[in-house]
Amino acid sequence: MPAQLLQGNEACARGALAAGCRFFAGYPITPSTEIAEVLARELPKVGGKFIQMEDEIGSIAAIIGASVGGLKSMTATSGPGFSLMQENIGYAAMAEIPCVIVNVQRLGPSTGRPTSPSQGDVMQARFGTHGDHPIIALAPTSVRESFDLTVKAFDFSERYRTPVILLMDEVVGHMREKVELPTEPLLPAEREPVQVPPEWYQVYGDSPNDVPPLASFGQGYRFHITGLHHDTRGFPTNRPDEVQAWIDRIFRKLVTGLDDILLTQVEWTDDMEVLVVAYGCVYRAARQAVKQARAQGHKVGLLKLQTVWPLAEATIEALGDQVRRIVVPEMNLGHVAIEVERLVGRSKVRRVNRIDGQMITPEEVLGGILQV
Repeated sequence: MPAQLLQGNEACARGALAAGCRFFAGYPITPSTEIAEVLARELPKVGGKFIQMEDEIGSIAAIIGASVGGLKSMTATSGPGFSLMQENIGYAAMAEIPCVIVNVQRLGPSTGRPTSPSQGDVMQARFGTHGDHPIIALAPTSVRESFDLTVKAFDFSERYRTPVILLMDEVVGHMREKVELPTEPLLPAEREPVQVPPEWYQVYGDSPNDVPPLASFGQGYRFHITGLHHDTRGFPTNRPDEVQAWIDRIFRKLVTGLDDILLTQVEWTDDMEVLVVAYGCVYRAARQAVKQARAQGHKVGLLKLQTVWPLAEATIEALGDQVRRIVVPEMNLGHVAIEVERLVGRSKVRRVNRIDGQMITPEEVLGGILQV
């Protein structure tokens, strides 16, 4: 496909279509609205459905229902709407219903500044809903990655039967870049077909990969869905052995898939004495700062986190053993930095933070590098 000038939000919508998304429900909110606008126009052309809901609570409830009906589904929002979705994100995690939630982050808390960038929802993506559950959250750094990681989000969602959060930000969502999108058909994971007769089907039963097949409503398979802890057929249970077995399995299925789920990129790590860890739009400033530092003779490496949750703990620990210091620039007060400190020790980590609604600059990241 010829190169196109695309906005990050538009690339996200294109990625959803390429991944097979056929249902979108959402409520307009800056800075994510363009995703809904593109899908409102394009989904009907491929036989899909677009619904503007009354609010964000209704939006995520609708995509959960559409997914149970067999459609790959997505919603998009920003901070205040993401907060409203937390209860139903927990419901999707409990019921193991695949869906994709895009959060184009803006400055908060509350209404904050709707058109200003932030990375303030990173911890909310991991711990926003209550209870113990795993989650996958991906963070694109460019317009092309907005396309690619949207496809990955659908792939992971279906492969591991889980909600997946695409943790974008205002800068990546609204900037435009010249990109070339794939011309070959994409092959993200499809829902595994059920191989047993309806009377034998267990929606939460044992499976070799810990991901039991999910039958779509209307295909003759009767099963129960609840937000309560449930047995293998989906009916509520208070038995400790059944509750513990379910919790162990939903965590185990992501641990088993870590090699697939953890998306990272490293540069200039062969001779490094300092490592910079960055994600989202801040990676762009970080990469420029690392290039400038190396041009001045400083031995600095770079780790890009495309998967923010689960955190690439083994990679960070291994790279951390090679360096004197790790610099973590973020547009928050240290959401990922505190996790890096947990892994390598607080004294080894230098934070570079900005939370005034302005982009972190390469000069600020370079200053953090030179101070160590």
